[in-house]
Amino acid sequence: KTGKHGHAKAHIVALDIFTGKKLEDLCPTSHNLDVPFVVKTEYQVCSADENSGEVILLKEDGTTKEDLNLPTFVKIGEPTEDDKKVTDEILKGLEDGKNVNAIVQAACGEEKIIGTKITDN
Repeated sequence: KTGKHGHAKAHIVALDIFTGKKLEDLCPTSHNLDVPFVVKTEYQVCSADENSGEVILLKEDGTTKEDLNLPTFVKIGEPTEDDKKVTDEILKGLEDGKNVNAIVQAACGEEKIIGTKITDN
């Protein structure tokens, strides 16, 4: 669709990868857009606190990563059904004494646990 000066515009509809929120933007096709660089990393879960939401993850080099929370502890809005499911899987897996790996998605300076891999010892 053209704007008031006859230039083409792009209508972009996207889903936020951290909140699941639908976002829309209308911008001229002559403009450049930033594209997020998304990285998924798998860490072993050492411990998770159901009350505070703190999660301690083990990196491949043997150091710990302690700056993430369970997915149900969100900064903005309400946790999604997937967030609740992932949190339950982590807590149940640790309670049952299984190996729990968390899949962490990172983009735009934000990180979030988005999935799990649970294996027997």
